[in-house]
Amino acid sequence: MTRIDDTFARLKSQGKKAFVSYIMAGDPDVAQSLAVMRGLPGAGVDIIELGLPFTDPMADGATIQLAGQRALEGGMTLDKTLQMVRDFRAEDNTTPIVMMGYYNPIYARGVDLFLTQAVSAGIDGLIIVDLPPEEDDELCIPAQKAGMNFIRLATPTTDAKRLPKVLQNTSGFVYYVSVTGITGAAAAQAADVGPEVARIKQSTDLPVIVGFGINTPEAACTIAGVADGCVVGSAIVKEIASGKSLAEVLAFVAALAAGAHSA
Repeated sequence: MTRIDDTFARLKSQGKKAFVSYIMAGDPDVAQSLAVMRGLPGAGVDIIELGLPFTDPMADGATIQLAGQRALEGGMTLDKTLQMVRDFRAEDNTTPIVMMGYYNPIYARGVDLFLTQAVSAGIDGLIIVDLPPEEDDELCIPAQKAGMNFIRLATPTTDAKRLPKVLQNTSGFVYYVSVTGITGAAAAQAADVGPEVARIKQSTDLPVIVGFGINTPEAACTIAGVADGCVVGSAIVKEIASGKSLAEVLAFVAALAAGAHSA
């Protein structure tokens, strides 16, 4: 049982949906992103997705791309991202952290070394968007052997033939991408998402969390209502990018979390 599994078990016992938030490590700088990260649990966040900056983020829209660019220009690295997790864990040993990003920095580090460092730092799961199920031996299987969840994305184009392959070695939760395309590009629609979540849940007992295109408390409530919870990323990153104060960013997150929890 990982912190992710424990969190979903607790939420289920409370009859609550999950609220997951995404931030980019090192955006706009290490100190500010760590301050936001430390404030997320108090704002109602159940699981934190921490973006690992990468030079070629092909699944991300402009908002997340620019956040990664700002972080890289500020000198953010994999080592500094892991240190950020350690610093967070010094004060919070219960909130699950999922690292989300691309395989290249992990491959460059070496899978075994990366997993040792990630587990030691306190990372609970991975979402690596450019590693398909056909490459599970590369990172997915080793990560699970190391005690981490490996979370897979399902999309509107994941048909009945493809879905079993996607779910095969997935753990923690299934991340359902509500729209076809990149992050922050379109609004999620519950009428479209609901049947897809139900279809996925026919094939797995894992929680299904919906992300992409959720940017208001009302949308968080509506989408969480047809799933086991929701993820908000681009909308939070925009608040950070706009220069809002820490208190203003966390108030925005708290409103989203309250929306999801009210579902």
